[in-house]
Amino acid sequence: MAKKSPANDGAAPDAAAPRARSGVASPLVSSAHLVSGRSAEMSEFEFGLIVAGNAFHRWIVHCMSAAGLRDLTPLDVIVLHHVTHRARDKRLADICFIMNVEDTHLINYSLKKLLNLGVVASRKSGKDVTYACTEAGLAHVNRYRELREACLIDALQADDALNRDIGELARLLRVLSGVYDQAARAAASL
Repeated sequence: MAKKSPANDGAAPDAAAPRARSGVASPLVSSAHLVSGRSAEMSEFEFGLIVAGNAFHRWIVHCMSAAGLRDLTPLDVIVLHHVTHRARDKRLADICFIMNVEDTHLINYSLKKLLNLGVVASRKSGKDVTYACTEAGLAHVNRYRELREACLIDALQADDALNRDIGELARLLRVLSGVYDQAARAAASL
């Protein structure tokens, strides 16, 4: 194994090699050059996140298409669900903040697309513009919910133990989101 030095941050030329020699399976990663000798698991997590994120995006687009709204991007679907959330009007800044999206133009583009489809409405409230789901939008969202129950939740067949695991995974994702945000701020200051 390579000696630790500030230049290589403790990573061996083949950071997966120690695990493979010890009888433990090599980490399943998409970028072996990023595997850290201090946390190969983080690279495994990132690969899992990439695969799960793409599967989730494919799922929500297909589910919304089956619910009657075709040609939406994953972000469009997520924005529609967030605008519908708790039946409260939302400002662009609020949507961006909750969704942790810095590029407001991405959310704004989705909102314009949803406005043109008639599933979201906007109204001026003082200096702010707020967005809300329309009756047509709510019909699509309700159909999406029915399809989600039938296609996803039924297939999951979750018992109490699996639901606890899913809840713990959700908690861990929130923790790691904070770590990634902090790391992004540190990298931006370099």
